[in-house]
Amino acid sequence: MIYFIKFVYSFVLPPGIFVVLLLAMALWLWKKNRRPALTLLAVTLLLYLSMTSFASDLLIGSLEKKYTQPAAVDGDVIVVLGGGAVSGTPDLDGAGNLSGPAANRLLTAVRLYRQSGLPVIFSGGQVFADSGNEADIARRQLIGLGIPSGDILAENRSLNTDENAVNTARLMQEHGFSRPVLVTSAFHMARSMEQFKNAGLSPQPFPTDYQASRPISLYVNKFTPSGGAVSTTALALKEYLGLLAARLLP
Repeated sequence: MIYFIKFVYSFVLPPGIFVVLLLAMALWLWKKNRRPALTLLAVTLLLYLSMTSFASDLLIGSLEKKYTQPAAVDGDVIVVLGGGAVSGTPDLDGAGNLSGPAANRLLTAVRLYRQSGLPVIFSGGQVFADSGNEADIARRQLIGLGIPSGDILAENRSLNTDENAVNTARLMQEHGFSRPVLVTSAFHMARSMEQFKNAGLSPQPFPTDYQASRPISLYVNKFTPSGGAVSTTALALKEYLGLLAARLLP
């Protein structure tokens, strides 16, 4: 019963309600002019698919499979890329918090530090006026998690992945590092590797923060519209566009 209720809700609440409205409009147009009705039906179908976790998992999963997580790290520094932060929000030892992907990356870096003892570079600045400075927040949280301040370098100026790579390469050179272990979300790893290679580095990829389960299971609710699926679809498409740009415009 609970799954039936979820199914109904998905078409009553946004974004599913918009699929229903567009479908109704297409059916109304069908009686008047079939050509625009068919066009609207096609657009509605694409919109609907972009709202399903079936499509979003396929898209994001294809990115996440490009690099596998290694059994052990092989480098001289752990490089963690930021992925969003909020400012002014309460934390245990200060203000400001990392967003979900960035927090997952940070957690992986802490576990790798405890295994390897390698120093950590966290790269990410303040992207928007009301967002937090990612590297500064990460530095505070890393210290709070028991990593000595001397083993942490904060690269707090980068606003995108390209700048992450360029500024991190410069910081590594200043401190005598040459073999980075790159930690970022699995969906973000392909684009990050391209950007770091463009900056003259050859990182060991250590993907984390996976979004799609393996293997993908099929059930009714995989084909119901959801806001989360829309966000994941947009995220995957953004990564593919960024990867294309990184390869064509190094």
